[in-house]
Amino acid sequence: MNNRKEIDKLWSLEKYKVMFYSQKHYNEIRSVLKSGVDVERVKTLIDDAFTLRPSIGSVLNAYQHMWGYFKKYASAQERQTYVLKANAFSTGEVEVRELLMLIRELALKYEVDYLLQSTILQLNETENGPLP
Repeated sequence: MNNRKEIDKLWSLEKYKVMFYSQKHYNEIRSVLKSGVDVERVKTLIDDAFTLRPSIGSVLNAYQHMWGYFKKYASAQERQTYVLKANAFSTGEVEVRELLMLIRELALKYEVDYLLQSTILQLNETENGPLP
């Protein structure tokens, strides 16, 4: 596998998780990707993003971007659940896990493999739910 394919594969797996942790890092990595950087540099930038504590805004931004895969297909009830969970998360009434579980359930239902392969929706066996 050549370096560019490796970088593209890595980014496709990690981009929503990076966005979840830091929009700044997400934007920086996208900029670096345009300049033809090596895979180790991209890995370092990704790892740096994961050291940060996600803000409410960065979590909701990633949630909204992932929701974009379903908004044309989602039922009225699914749309309502999406909005209610976002609002409840904003006020501290629900944990981030609930947002990610909804996205994972919808990705399974609507067979969105791209999202299902994303590391942010991978199951953590010890916690029986998605990461992070």
